[in-house]
Amino acid sequence: MESLKEKTAKGLFWGAMNNGTVQVLNIVFGIFLGRLLTPADYGIVGVLTIFTLIAGNLQSSGFSQALVNLNPPTHRDYNSVFWFNVIASLCIYAVLFACAPLIADYFHQPCLVAVSRFVFLGFVISSLGIVQNAYMIKNMMNREIAIIGFIALLISGITGIILALNKMAYWSLAWQQIVYITVMNIGRSFYTRWYPSLHIDFGPVRHMLPFSVKILVTNIINTISTNILTFIFGRLFPIKEVGNYTQAYNWDAKANSFISGTLMQIAQPVLASLNDERQREQRIFRKLMRFTAFLSFPVMLGFMLVAHEFILLTIGEQWTDSIPLLQVLCIGGAFVSFYALYQNLAISSGRSDIYMWCNIAQIVLLIALILLLHSRGMFTMVCAYSLFTILWLAVWQRFAHRLIGLRLWETLKDILPFFLISAGVMAVTWLLTRPIANLWLLLISRVLVAAVLYVGIMWLLRVEIFKECIQFIKKKGRVSDLNETAKA
Repeated sequence: MESLKEKTAKGLFWGAMNNGTVQVLNIVFGIFLGRLLTPADYGIVGVLTIFTLIAGNLQSSGFSQALVNLNPPTHRDYNSVFWFNVIASLCIYAVLFACAPLIADYFHQPCLVAVSRFVFLGFVISSLGIVQNAYMIKNMMNREIAIIGFIALLISGITGIILALNKMAYWSLAWQQIVYITVMNIGRSFYTRWYPSLHIDFGPVRHMLPFSVKILVTNIINTISTNILTFIFGRLFPIKEVGNYTQAYNWDAKANSFISGTLMQIAQPVLASLNDERQREQRIFRKLMRFTAFLSFPVMLGFMLVAHEFILLTIGEQWTDSIPLLQVLCIGGAFVSFYALYQNLAISSGRSDIYMWCNIAQIVLLIALILLLHSRGMFTMVCAYSLFTILWLAVWQRFAHRLIGLRLWETLKDILPFFLISAGVMAVTWLLTRPIANLWLLLISRVLVAAVLYVGIMWLLRVEIFKECIQFIKKKGRVSDLNETAKA
């Protein structure tokens, strides 16, 4: 138990380091590019996101998760999945290359023919690194993942800024994506030292197929669910308005992916190692839920609090229309990270059927809701989307009860206090800082006041998850000091 606890703690630490540094860089590059590019530029690349992600889902076909679930996967397993990914990606790219004119016609943007054919090269390149990524997740190489992500984002971000300065407009965003994927693949190969062999055997792929197909369908459904608004907006509204939504969505994603990205790196391998120990699995799952609530609610509700001054100070008044959209998305985004836990619980339990059907029902109802409200405008549709995202967690909770016996009142007991404390802290902070007129002073004051209040309440209430985080950080500091002393 101590070994698993330590492994999980290290995984969370390096996952947080990875996602924290990545999001800091994302913020920096997002500010630069937001000032250099227009809403229309973001709209052009933003409408292609759903095609790129679905193609990526088809290319990996759920075999990455299947590899992580194997105990242990062999070189034959990895090699089989690698060649399947490569062949599938080439076939899909050929189809999308031919469909580029249809995509451009759907969104009324002729430039999308050339841009889409270039952007879609990304998932062909990414197919070369999917297996190495699964290997790193399986072996919880979170430190190495953090290093790779930092370097890839740094190089790709600099590339995007240089191209934007040279008036490359939306092409700077397209090149940024391609460079990021390429550098990630190079880093994965360097750390894993795993290389494919020319002996192609699809036997392991056929063996994983029943499990992986359900993961594939669900991944596609998830992709549609998270990008459906961009797809619909691209057809119904001017490209500038789509760009405003894309900017709001990107900032929301930057914030909530810090938590969900951290959890995704450790949730499945940890839960997969416990799927034959129901009571222990429930205990660890609840602890992960508390950790998620501890981070997600203050981060997302805090971002909603400062969204107005943050957008105006960083990327400028040209993005004012994105502010109310971002604030609404932050409310729903506060709950998005819990999806990562519920979904990985189903996958690690071998119940990819639950994972699939729950997501299919979600997207069917979501599309129906959005189409019903499309005449009421973009803001109303975004509000409905965020509310639905929160309410659908009740369905996942029902399945968690079936899998590990987790009751609704136990879940509420774990997460509701953090929500109420976070909401209260943001309300008090808003009241205290409301008279401040200067935007810089307002932003800094709200961040500091909210942070002090939240940490102070956690300390006064002696919240267990807070104490464990502090103890782990202190332990890391002591280990670091000992290492430095030993070197000296």
